[in-house]
Amino acid sequence: MCGIAGILNRDRSAPARTSDVQAMCDVLQHRGPNDSGVYTGGPVAMGSRRLSIIDIADGHQPISNSDDTIWIVFNGEIYNHRELRAEMERLGYQYKTNSDTETVLHLYEAYGPQCVTHLRGMFAIAIWDERLQRMFIARDRLGIKPLYYAETNGHFVFASEVKSILALEDTIDTAVDWTAMDSFFAYSYVPAPHTIFKGIRKLLPGHRMLIQNGQTSIEQYWDLSFSDQSVASEEQLADEFLSLFDDAVDMHLLSEAPVGAFLSGGMDSSLIVALMSQSAMDPVKTFSIGFGGELGNFTDERPFAREVSRRFGTEHTEFELQSDVGKIVPQIVRAFDEPFADDSVLPTWHLCESASKSVTVALTGLGGDENFAGYERHLGFRLSNSYERVPAFLRNNFIHPLVNNLKENKGGHIGINHLKRFVQAAGLGAAERYQSYISPSGSAERRQLYVPDIAKQIDFDAVTALGTRYYNACDSADPLDRALYQDIRMYLPDDLLTLNDRIGMAHSLELRPPFLDHKIVEFCASIPSRLKLRRFEKKYLLGQAARSLIPDSIVKRRKQGFASPMAIWLRHDMKGLVESALNPDHVRGQGIFDANHIADMLSAHQNREALHDKKLFALLMSQEWLKQYT
Repeated sequence: MCGIAGILNRDRSAPARTSDVQAMCDVLQHRGPNDSGVYTGGPVAMGSRRLSIIDIADGHQPISNSDDTIWIVFNGEIYNHRELRAEMERLGYQYKTNSDTETVLHLYEAYGPQCVTHLRGMFAIAIWDERLQRMFIARDRLGIKPLYYAETNGHFVFASEVKSILALEDTIDTAVDWTAMDSFFAYSYVPAPHTIFKGIRKLLPGHRMLIQNGQTSIEQYWDLSFSDQSVASEEQLADEFLSLFDDAVDMHLLSEAPVGAFLSGGMDSSLIVALMSQSAMDPVKTFSIGFGGELGNFTDERPFAREVSRRFGTEHTEFELQSDVGKIVPQIVRAFDEPFADDSVLPTWHLCESASKSVTVALTGLGGDENFAGYERHLGFRLSNSYERVPAFLRNNFIHPLVNNLKENKGGHIGINHLKRFVQAAGLGAAERYQSYISPSGSAERRQLYVPDIAKQIDFDAVTALGTRYYNACDSADPLDRALYQDIRMYLPDDLLTLNDRIGMAHSLELRPPFLDHKIVEFCASIPSRLKLRRFEKKYLLGQAARSLIPDSIVKRRKQGFASPMAIWLRHDMKGLVESALNPDHVRGQGIFDANHIADMLSAHQNREALHDKKLFALLMSQEWLKQYT
């Protein structure tokens, strides 16, 4: 695991400067505190910061082939690299190291850009082919590892994080993209391929690019299909999944550094810990977090994590998040480089900080909900098809007014808010209805957020279309399959995986999600949706597969339907912080947001007239980002 960066000059006669790439790598030290290296040759310079996990002694990067005509920098882990290495050795390739990076290099020599189709793992790759004067860039299928790039008339630049590209900001267009800013308020993150900066882009997951002869081409090499639905029985599917997942977990344990697991006490993380425990020589190190202070046991899942820990004899560590949560906001913003407002960043930051004291690698349950329909919105989306059959007269004249006048729950429970959003979405087409579930606010509401001069620069329709693009492109007619495809292609890489990568790497901790092994994701896409969401039971088939391994109390318990403590924090512990950041005089002075609209939103939240925690937290994070980056 590491951070990578590089420059390719458009003018092949202009030598790249080592100092530029060194500066780019220096700001990535948190991603790779153990080692660093730079290669400079003609118009190209590439560098790496390394967190040593595999081939600790000899895995220095950049790595070259036998005649130094091809160079690679690589971020990630290839879990099938031993099998691939044996194949490359049979083909006659000589190895200098034991690293998976060198295997990727030889695969490129053998297969060119098609090399990525052989890889099983998470990766961002950059290869300079001096013979062909070609730069090859690729990102893993699900987007577990990031890759940013920028192009100017003078050069092409790539890096693992935006801050690395900003080290060259004199040559990059760093003006704010206001449509991207609105997409942040629509989704709590900036969806790819956009970033908050006009001149910087994200390479989409499952895509590769070639820069050659002054031209840049990007193509998709992998996509997820839901069209080939399995006809196997429920029992056969459960058994096959468990066998595949056992192999995936075993692969994800590949490491020369200490490995542990995040344990929430939910079904996903509990199943991972159960499988880890079967093959571990020593007790598995597990980590969980709960909420202290005035929140008491609010959304506290530690008792369930303790039950699983006792069952499998893990070495368990708990962290209790206290009420002074707002103090780490500046550090979080710095970790992401662009506005990001998934409020789970706060507990995740402390969980990673705690785990990094004991392990270098931690397995997570990320991806289980996307593979098996585990979110409340998946259930709500299916139920909405039945609600559409209620006569519009009853919906519009009786149900909607009644629901919209309900006061938000004092304890922060999201049930009332979800009910309001459910009835408000009635009458929309299926794609737009699901988009309304994943977006905290619609375009009409967001228009009120900005002053007129900023609103004129925003393409609100394009922002809404980001939340329906994959739904409409899915090759299945099943609405739930389409919703899952939308989640896997956008929400998963741009929110959850971005969060895991930035927060993990901020603490030099590698987070691995075995549920996102692409073989697992492809298998789950073949499972009929009726076995993922059965009546009111989410993740039905996963529960059937897990019953033989984890306590029945974990399989049967409902996923806790509470909002994060953010709703309460904003009314209590973080009240002063948010009121200071959104002070009307300060907001008016910026000339970006409508101060009166924000004041009304804050008042409505504090009085429990509406639940605006996601919008207010997004505003808080945007204010801190504007302070640091503009």
